[in-house]
Amino acid sequence: MKKTLVLGASLNPSRYSNLAINRLVNHGHIVEAVGLKKGVVAGVDISTEKEDFENIDTVTLYLNPKRQLEYYEYIISLKPKRVIFNPGTENPEFYKMLRENNIETEVACTLVLLGTNQY
Repeated sequence: MKKTLVLGASLNPSRYSNLAINRLVNHGHIVEAVGLKKGVVAGVDISTEKEDFENIDTVTLYLNPKRQLEYYEYIISLKPKRVIFNPGTENPEFYKMLRENNIETEVACTLVLLGTNQY
């Protein structure tokens, strides 16, 4: 299973990042989460800090491109294998930076990928 960081995690059950945490956990993935508010979703602690998580395979983004700016270096420093840009997070400038650091980019919906066994 892939260790995944949900960036832009929300405590609100109607938000896609919250649904993604629940579905990732239900699919047996190890999940880390960073958001604006501390809390717990599906047994996963949401941090408000840019923690130095180890062995992150995938970062799934739930931040619009402007909000991503402050996370560029952080995400690159985690050395994930890939970053998923969910709908509304598309960011060609960041794709280029990630590719220059040998990090795969995928413009997709984490929920769809999980639902179709393509995660």
